[in-house]
Parts: sequence; C-alpha cells; structure tokens
Amino acid sequence: MYNGSPVVFELQGFDVPPGQGPFLFFLALFAYIVVLLGNGVVICVIMKDRNLHRPMFVMICHLVVCDLLGATAVLPRLMMHFLMGQQKISYLPAIAQGFCVHTYGVAMQTILGVMAYDRFVAVCEPLRYHSIMTSARLHCCCALAWIVALLLIAVLFSFHMNVPLCGRVIQHVYCSNRSILNLACIPTPISNIYGLSMTWSVSTGVFIIIAFSYIRILSVSFNQGRSDSSVHRKAFQTCAPHLVVYVLYQIASVIIIVSLRFPSASQNIRKFFSILFIIVPPALNPIIYGMVSKDLRAAIMKLFSVQVRRVCHKE
Repeated sequence: MYNGSPVVFELQGFDVPPGQGPFLFFLALFAYIVVLLGNGVVICVIMKDRNLHRPMFVMICHLVVCDLLGATAVLPRLMMHFLMGQQKISYLPAIAQGFCVHTYGVAMQTILGVMAYDRFVAVCEPLRYHSIMTSARLHCCCALAWIVALLLIAVLFSFHMNVPLCGRVIQHVYCSNRSILNLACIPTPISNIYGLSMTWSVSTGVFIIIAFSYIRILSVSFNQGRSDSSVHRKAFQTCAPHLVVYVLYQIASVIIIVSLRFPSASQNIRKFFSILFIIVPPALNPIIYGMVSKDLRAAIMKLFSVQVRRVCHKE
C-alpha cells in the first residue's frame, strides 16, 4: 500500500522522440517474433522428433523455456510503452515481472551448468554415458536447476515484504529487485548483501563447473585425438554450442555491468543495453544450436520440407 491506496508504479521507460513510438513498437515486435519463432521451432521439433529425445536436446528445451520466460516478461509491456505510452504498472505485476526477469538470469546459468556436466560425461565417459545420464537423473538435474533459481529469487523478493515505499517512479525499462527497492523509505542492506552474494555465488559456481568440465574435455580429446583426429571434431560439435551460448550470456551481462559503472552514459543507452540482455541471447541461441547441431538442423529441415509438401499437395 502507498498512503492507504494500492501501489501503482510508473516505469520511466525510454525517452521516445515524438513520432518514433510506432517505429520502436514494430522494432520490439520484430524482436519478439524472432524470439518466439526461433525458440518455438526448436522446442516443437525436439518434441515431435523422437530421435531428439536425448539429454542434450531435453536440456535445450529447458533453455528455450528460460529464453521465452525472459523475453515474454519484458517485451510485450515494452511494446505497450512504445505504442500507447503505457507506463503504469501495479505492485503485483511489477513484482511478477521482476521475479521472471531475475529467474531468467539465474536459471539460464544453472541450466548451462547442468549442460556442462552432461557434455563432460558424454565426452569423458562415453561408454558409461547412458548408465550415468539416465532419464531419472536427467530430469532431476533439470528440475534442480529450476528449483535453485526459483528458491534464490523467491528469497530475494521476500525482502520486499513490509518495506515502506516513498516513491513510485521506477527509473528503468522494466521492474527489477534493485529498481523497486530504490524506492524504499528505509535502507535495505540485507537485500543488497544477499543480492550481491547470490549473484557472485551462482556466477562463480557455474563458471567453476563449466571450466572444470571443459578442462577435462580438452584433456581427454587431446590425448585421444593423437591417434584419431575425428575425436577433436566430435568434441567440438558436442561442446561448441553450449560454450558459445554461455559466452554470449556472459558478454551480455558484462555489458550491462560496465554500462552501469559509467555515470556519464545516457539513461537511454543503459536501458538499451539492459534490453539487449533480454533479446540477444534468446534470439541467437536457437540459431547457434541449429547451425552447429547436425541432428537438430536436419530435423528442422525435415519438418519444413514436410510442411511445404503438404501445402503444395493441398494446392
């Protein structure tokens, strides 16, 4: 509550020049369509093709869901802002949006950590892969990645309870934990400490898992590759998409962090970079996996060829 009335925030959003709203709306709509189509095709192909019901592709489905969560939490409301100048958002939708955005950020990392473990087992223990990465263990690992993300973010947003708010203008494009707590009438040191600790722990933990996995993968592929050059090629095809997606996510995160450290940078530039964090990884991830994974690429081509033949047959 705010002075006895329901809390309604005002998202500052972008400083849109007069007459540019419709253009920015279609730009955001195009980005959202790209995200929906790319990720939608990937998840539909994996679900439809039984040959892709393997651990790596199941994990890609979880990554797709994570991408869709982040993009859907931000882009539709951003389009409303560009088209109709909609800046009002009530308390519960604001919390829900912030919760989804933060869950996207953490779940992306935990899922990538699980994928690194899967790639490690696939390359370093190929003969025992199916006995280690059973269906039950696969689903447990994926569920654990989501549970860790959801619990961490639930604790983070629990600090909002009973915190009095002395402002209603959120200086950002979308709601986040920090942007809402910046409106608090009292200091929130516990939330700050927890947020920093959580971010550092998750990022460092996932980095250690990925670094250990790839050091072992490189070691094994190098030793075996001395007698068989195809080992290097197989290891690259197996691990390259995962590593590229992880690096892409980290680059997007670093750009946001760096932009926030320059007070001289305009607000629009900072907000633009924060939107890239929501758009770029979800838009590029399907392309990365589709280009590098021959099985997924073949399944997508097969699906499209079947659909084209059906259309031609009807005509």
